[in-house]
Amino acid sequence: MRTRTVRSRHAAALALLAAGAVVLSAGGPVGAAPAAGAAAPQAAQQEQGPADDSCDVYRSVPPSTEDGPAVKEIKAKRSLVIGVDQNSYRWGARNPNTGQIEGFDIDLARAIGTAIMGDPDKVVLKPVATADRIDAVKKRRVDLVVRTMTINCTRMNDVAFSKPYFNTTQRVLVPKASPAKTIDDAIKDRTVCAADGSTAQAVVTGKKTARQVVSVENQLDCLVLMQLGKVDATMTDTGLAAGQAAQDQTVRMVDGEAQPEVMGIAMLKDRPDLTARVNQVLADYYARGDWARSYDRWLKPYMSGDADHYWPGTR
Repeated sequence: MRTRTVRSRHAAALALLAAGAVVLSAGGPVGAAPAAGAAAPQAAQQEQGPADDSCDVYRSVPPSTEDGPAVKEIKAKRSLVIGVDQNSYRWGARNPNTGQIEGFDIDLARAIGTAIMGDPDKVVLKPVATADRIDAVKKRRVDLVVRTMTINCTRMNDVAFSKPYFNTTQRVLVPKASPAKTIDDAIKDRTVCAADGSTAQAVVTGKKTARQVVSVENQLDCLVLMQLGKVDATMTDTGLAAGQAAQDQTVRMVDGEAQPEVMGIAMLKDRPDLTARVNQVLADYYARGDWARSYDRWLKPYMSGDADHYWPGTR
């Protein structure tokens, strides 16, 4: 079976940057690193603050096997477009040997697409930047986003989410030569990198202790900037931090976690039947053991717990 993949216009340039700047662990899949974003003064970033946590992030429509109007519309156009990452090692990264995007989120995206469309050839994986995830959904450039996306109240005002499919927290990466031991050590009076539009960006700016927060298009850009000595630390979620530490042996995670969170799949709010179908696929994917097998394949070697530790369960 094969899945069609939409490549970004800058794939060749990104691959050159990745080859020149990213130190890879031998033999593993890797995504191309886009050009690093410019530094943004912390004062300009602080306005957005931490995400509101007053809502129920587990709230979603009940699972269903029925094809409603949104699912029928997607089937009629004969393609389901899923926004994914192509730069996050072990989650969604382009394998340099095959050119295919692969990882934990990619397994899930393909499972959802194949279950809904009944044919993997009708599933399109479209790379989207971290900051573009919500716009990609709202402007109908994609039908779904499966891309390490934290569910929070602010985002729930803009898009609908599936039931959560992964537990995570925020972690901080530093160069191995850094003396920092904790998150506070790594951030205070330092230049810290985070992907634009990410939960990490809101958390680090909300702490208000960093000297400067650097915003980039994708979280892998932060790894490049650390390698170049342009930033002192990177904040990102646990899974992505573990992937970066595995990808580059010159960086490490400091002790401590911030803000427990759950990840979900984003889609338009006016397509509840699509959300219901996605929730059914998620339930079946977990019940068959496919979720745990994908975790064991892609993430277990780099994470600190077994699969059940990261499955949010049903609420």
